[in-house]
Amino acid sequence: MATIGFQSPRIRSSRLHSTVSPAISYPRSISIPRPPSRRLLSAITSIHRRFNLIRPASSVTSPSDSVVLEPEAAEEEDDEVDPTSEVCFLDLDVDRTVGSITEWELDFCSRPILDERGKKVWELVVCDSSLSLQYTKYFPNNVINSITLRDAIASITQELGVPFPEKIRFFRSQMQTIITKACNELGIKPVPSKRCISLLLWLEERYETVYTRHPGFQKGSKPLLALDNPFPMELPENLFGERWAFVQLPYSAVREEVSSLEKRRAFGGTLDLDLLGLEIEDKTLVPGVAVASSRAKPLAAWMNGLEVDSMEVDTSRACLILSAGVATRYVYATYKKTSVTTKEAEAWEAAKKACGGLHFLAIQENLDSDDCVGFWLLLDLPPPPV
Repeated sequence: MATIGFQSPRIRSSRLHSTVSPAISYPRSISIPRPPSRRLLSAITSIHRRFNLIRPASSVTSPSDSVVLEPEAAEEEDDEVDPTSEVCFLDLDVDRTVGSITEWELDFCSRPILDERGKKVWELVVCDSSLSLQYTKYFPNNVINSITLRDAIASITQELGVPFPEKIRFFRSQMQTIITKACNELGIKPVPSKRCISLLLWLEERYETVYTRHPGFQKGSKPLLALDNPFPMELPENLFGERWAFVQLPYSAVREEVSSLEKRRAFGGTLDLDLLGLEIEDKTLVPGVAVASSRAKPLAAWMNGLEVDSMEVDTSRACLILSAGVATRYVYATYKKTSVTTKEAEAWEAAKKACGGLHFLAIQENLDSDDCVGFWLLLDLPPPPV
């Protein structure tokens, strides 16, 4: 490939490195899981059968009678979910004595549903990355504040008998003030991040199976709080690498790297590949970006605090865009625009699409190293429909 390097006065020109080739043969296209995703629905259904309670909806919707379901009854009712009911589920296999669920994913936003006053209903949706914990509660729009949210979070711990989490991730920048204040008052660390994959997939599933079937559903209603997609900023100097390249790993090797990362507790971030249910063969090549730096460990440590969620190529501007947090985008690297580099960038994006949006970022001491100082598994996901 053509030489590619970070735009920094200290950076040397990058040398050639094994990368994604425009001539590569890709597997069949695998779309990003969208509801009704059989894999996700199956995961949620199997989890529901181990839970113990469905609460009636609050007064802002048409409530149904309170129903306590035994596992057998829950199985029979799986296909007849009451769209006005609320969820209060915990996997009974979770070891609550040691507080194994330490991180939650949370959304607090309006839904395309009108209450009896003709006002939009708000909903709190909480889960963990494995969907072992699931909780929903409706609210009228005139009680939306940090106190309401704080009390609702506290009620989750009381109803499910679990301790407060150490962290709560959320992906809407517009709710940052309310969520941060509520979390701080409870001693919980708020983490603005789009790495709320399970939550985002669950919201898509709920849109199809719950919201659209609700008697107050408003077809064509646009999300009140759309996700930000700001213009990319200049990369902070402490995040510069020295060389980078488009690379690829067999899916089997990606799984091994994820397993190794979890065991070593190294810098990086993983995803629950089993929950995602991406139909990728072990030999399929997953695209990624490898970054080399003589200060790899400090660089990985800085990256670890960014909540990196995805990378994309802007071929029109010949640059690589890094998305992090809830509303941060950086021009991560640039390259000289030629027909060769453009084809290579397009091939990288095509490979990512063929893998259902799955890709990775690896930080190494040099590009020939077999070891990663930091490894982040990333996923392109469309914004939720609500």
